[in-house]
Amino acid sequence: MKLNENILYSPEAAEAIENGRPVIALESTIISHGMPYPRNVETAKMCEAVARENGVTPATCAILGGKLCVGLTDEQLEYLGRAGAAVTKASRRDIAVIAAAGGDGALTVAGTMILAQMAGIKVFATGGIGGVHRGAAQTMDISADLDELGRTSVMVVCAGAKSILDIGLTLEYLETRGVPVIGYGTDEMPAFYTRSSGFGVDYRMDEPETIAAAFAEKLRLGIAGGMLVVNPVPEEYSMDRERIDAVIEAAVKKAEALGVKGKKITPFLLAEIKDVTGGESLETNIALVLNNVRLASLIAKAL
Repeated sequence: MKLNENILYSPEAAEAIENGRPVIALESTIISHGMPYPRNVETAKMCEAVARENGVTPATCAILGGKLCVGLTDEQLEYLGRAGAAVTKASRRDIAVIAAAGGDGALTVAGTMILAQMAGIKVFATGGIGGVHRGAAQTMDISADLDELGRTSVMVVCAGAKSILDIGLTLEYLETRGVPVIGYGTDEMPAFYTRSSGFGVDYRMDEPETIAAAFAEKLRLGIAGGMLVVNPVPEEYSMDRERIDAVIEAAVKKAEALGVKGKKITPFLLAEIKDVTGGESLETNIALVLNNVRLASLIAKAL
């Protein structure tokens, strides 16, 4: 495959893409905004190691010095981890502006999907997608991830929508955007920290090869848009649903009282949940991300 001249590829990613070997995209917001240092950098490196162990080339995506980067060095991962929230959280609206200014951006799910499609990568592994926030009827706070899934032909493998969201409305919005939600070995939408949300998925598929075949047919038919594959957190790391719901409710009320909104809301809530649960939520977060990288690698090989 011919490389896109607008992308700065790592040598590893460039070689794999040119020769048609399986590659998966990984996001960078999870490094800068999703976890504390140094666990964020350790997790990013573990994700890349898991992909390689499963015979797939990892390509972590970010904007650095105005360059759209697909595949990062250890030094670049370290920079993003140390800089943390000082790096701009970049979605679709931000990419061109940051690039033109020669700046740095940690890419969200939507931003990573865009770079993945530009680079010719079809499968992307993350933790959880953004979605419709609680109280969105008043705030209109709906993640750009959902629209991106409706327009960009990249498969996203995740542990469902983050528990801090309104999962029912998120699924309704995905249906409106024509995004198929595939449950890997489950009939139910997982809720990030927990395996259960009480909401069903569109289709259940129990084999990576079946998922790959469905997405390959979507691409062959020319039907634009992505596919969302939801992969429940491993049983041993799944948190008690009632407990985590209570913690999230308290964190949401605290955010409202402090006036935390927009881009800052998700990092604030995740940090608050981590503190209240004594770090248990962070360990669950790391376990589910690694689990998603494994599944995405198997799908990418089959695809």
